[in-house]
Parts: sequence; C-alpha cells; structure tokens
Amino acid sequence: MAFESLAPLLNRLPAVSRPEGHVHFKKKLGWTIGILILYFTLANIPLFGLDPNSIDLFELYRAFFAGASGSLMVLGIGPIVTASIVLQLLVGANVIQMDLTDPSQQSIFQGLQKLLVFVMIVLEALPQIFGGFILPDAGVAAQIGVDVSVITFLLFIQICIGGVLILYMDEIVSKWGIGSGVGLFIIAGVSQQLVTGIFSWKGDETGLPIGLIPKWIYLAGPSSPVSLDYLLSGDGMFFMLVNGGILALITTVIIYLMVVYVESTRIEIPLAHAAVRGARGRFPVKLIYASVLPMILVRALQANLQMMGLILSSRGITILGEYTPPESGATIPMNGLMYYISPINSPNDWIPSLVSSQFTNLGVEPPAIWQIVLHVATDAFMLIVGGIIFALFWIETTGMGAKSVAKKIHSSGMQIPGFRRTGGSLERVMQRYIPRVTVIGGAFIGFLTLIASLMGTLGGAGGTGLLLTVSIMYRLYEDIASEQMMEMHPMMRSFFGKE
Repeated sequence: MAFESLAPLLNRLPAVSRPEGHVHFKKKLGWTIGILILYFTLANIPLFGLDPNSIDLFELYRAFFAGASGSLMVLGIGPIVTASIVLQLLVGANVIQMDLTDPSQQSIFQGLQKLLVFVMIVLEALPQIFGGFILPDAGVAAQIGVDVSVITFLLFIQICIGGVLILYMDEIVSKWGIGSGVGLFIIAGVSQQLVTGIFSWKGDETGLPIGLIPKWIYLAGPSSPVSLDYLLSGDGMFFMLVNGGILALITTVIIYLMVVYVESTRIEIPLAHAAVRGARGRFPVKLIYASVLPMILVRALQANLQMMGLILSSRGITILGEYTPPESGATIPMNGLMYYISPINSPNDWIPSLVSSQFTNLGVEPPAIWQIVLHVATDAFMLIVGGIIFALFWIETTGMGAKSVAKKIHSSGMQIPGFRRTGGSLERVMQRYIPRVTVIGGAFIGFLTLIASLMGTLGGAGGTGLLLTVSIMYRLYEDIASEQMMEMHPMMRSFFGKE
C-alpha cells in the first residue's frame, strides 16, 4: 500500500512544533517537570457526572497504562500504546509496506500512528460507556435538569479530551523535555502506588492497612487480629510472607537491583573518527537494547483482549469465557480463553490455596490445578515470545535497527577500526550484534517480568509496572547525564544527531 498520498492529510494533524535549534538543559527540565505536575493535576480531576458504581475495566493494568480511575486520565496511555501495537503488527506482517529507514516513510508512519491514536481514544471510550461500565449519575442529571443521555455524552467528551491531552503532553516531553512522556507518566503512576504500598494506613479487603510499615505496626500492636503463636507457626509464616508483604518487599528490592544490573550490561563497539586522528569512542549495545517498553505492548495487548472478552461476556456471549458478575466489584475472568490469557499479577493468581480462596469469596468455582498451571504457562509464553517480537518491531520503528544505527554513525564521520569506511561494512557489523542482543534482551526482560509478576510487589504496582519504572528511571538518569554532557561539550551533539 502507498501512503504518500496521505502525507498532506497527516501533515495537517495538530502537532507540537519542534524547537528551532538547541534547547538548553534547564529549559528541558522545566518542561518535563511542568508536564509531570499537569499530569498529576489532571489525574485528580474527577469526571463530571460519573456514577460511583462505575467499573474500571483497566483496574489491573493501571501500573503501566498510567491512568487514574474515574478521572480525566481514565484512558491513560492506553490509546497511544494500542495504536503502536496495531501499526507495528501491520508493518511487521507486511500488510502495510513501509521502509522505516527512509525519513519520509518514517514521518508518514508517525503521522499514521497519531491518527490511529485519535481513533483508539474513541474506540476505547465507547465500549466502556455503552457497555455499561462507565455509568452516568442519574442524580446529577436530575439536579441540572437534563436527560441521563446528556450526562453520558458529557462523560464521553471528557474521556476523549483526557486522551487527547495525554497524547500532546507526551509529544511535548518528547520534543521539548527529557525522555518520553509515556515513560514519565508510568514512573509517576507506579511511584504513587509504591508510596501508597509503603505508608498508607487505608485498609484493604482483609482489614489490614495497605501500607507495609502501618501493616507491621498494626500486626505487632495490641489490637492485632493474629497471635504471636500463630505467626510462629507454618500458616503464620505463610501469612506474613504473602499478606504481611515480606515477599513483595523482597521481590521489589531484587527486581530493582536486577534491572539496574542488566541496564548496565552492554557490548561496546569501538569507534574512531575518519578524519580526526585520536578521536575515539564506543557505541554501546545494551543487553536490554529495546528497553522494557515492549512489555507495555504485551500487557496492552492482553488488556485489549480482556476488554473485548468482558464486553462480549456482558452481552451474554461467553464463547471466550465468563467474568465475575458486575455486582462483585471485580472484573476477573473465571474460565475459557480469557482466563488463560489474563496476566499474572501476584501470588493470588497462581498459588492454588490463594486462587481457591479468591474465587470462593466471589462465589465462583475455583479452577483446577492443571488450569492454574496452564494459566501461568500461557502468561510466560506471551511475555517471553511477545517480548522478543515486540522488541524486534520496536527497534525497527524507532530507528534503532542495524541499518539506521550504521547510517547515523557513518554520517557522523565515525568508523569501526579495521573495517572499510563504508556504510555497508558498518551495517554488516551492526547486524552481528543488534538483532541477536535484541532477541536475548527481549526474552530476558519477559522472563524477569514473569518472575516479578508471580512474586508480587509493594503497592500492587505489579511486576510489569515495577520493572518498567526502574528501567525507565535508569534511562531517564542516563538521558539527563547525556544532556548535561552535551551542554558542556556542544561537539557531542553532532554525534547524537542533535542540532
């Protein structure tokens, strides 16, 4: 398919203008902090006319969708990620034939992605409203003297406005700030959950405080519902390990250390300047070359499949599986394909006794052992294989592939010592490393996400959310260091492709 004819239309889409020339580090930092404050503000503005009995379809995915239930940010980065998934799959399957190493084709790709984001905002808002999950408040409609359908329309408009705002906030950070808006919003959302998971005194469904520190103080106090003898027994130790948050604390610390370690693991390819003798450098190919963002795409794919299954189930079509009834306050798949492809988020999803207790409390027959094992195996397959596939797609669509990298190095005047000074020889060397490292890194980060998801984390951020946050924060630290270096040494900007 030829998309050159769409270029005039795509160029007319509203866009944040790129800065003319170099943007100083302090100004970039100011834009980044400003957008972060705006995000927190919007996430705390509730939707006008929303019924308190509304159900959040993406409650289990809040950690990496960077949204806030019942607020203007209810969709979070979901439309952006979903549009990226759809377009990458279409390009990867050659349904849409585009050469993403060509700057003009890459510009068209980015325009198509933005257009698709607008479509996804509508497609993700409509099913939640007309599917009976986001409900209009009849009391508000009566107070202002309008029909309930008017409140429904206002809810739809508010959700769409929030989706568009987060799209352009992401664009502002990408062009005028440091890092990416998507990563910044994920850090903000997960960090908030982690703080809640450590310090909050609010009670959970078991009656214990959510926060780790308040929970331990409560259990050690005179009003503790469990005795010391029970805590020293086998059941008591298991209780403290899972419900007491010890396992979540250990997992959080281990994941943090593991991600920092693998982010610093890299292969360094030596470079030398073709014209300036003595000017040498290295091109680092990280083990997690495509970062952990492909994990967002995997989980987002699962989230959208779950949304489809839930909507079908609510309409009486249970061929893909049934969900817990809306009055239970949860949207958990009980059986069928949707149960097996639902993500693992904590020990409650795979330890048989905890799974049985959870389903029994909901008045649902718990799954058999073999079904739980198949559930874990399916999630492992989706994370590891999906991580590899989306990592390969990611590097090609973001200019990180072997051909694009070789072209950038060649245009900067650098070369690999001992090889011919041509773009072709550079590309052949990069082909030896980049695709292989990408596959290994995609599989490894998928495996690490699985382990974190199985063990659980503080604040219910989930293994995926924690993994994303630590990795994005590490890369944000590197971006800040890089910006400071280029500020001190302007000649470095030419190598990194900056103006």
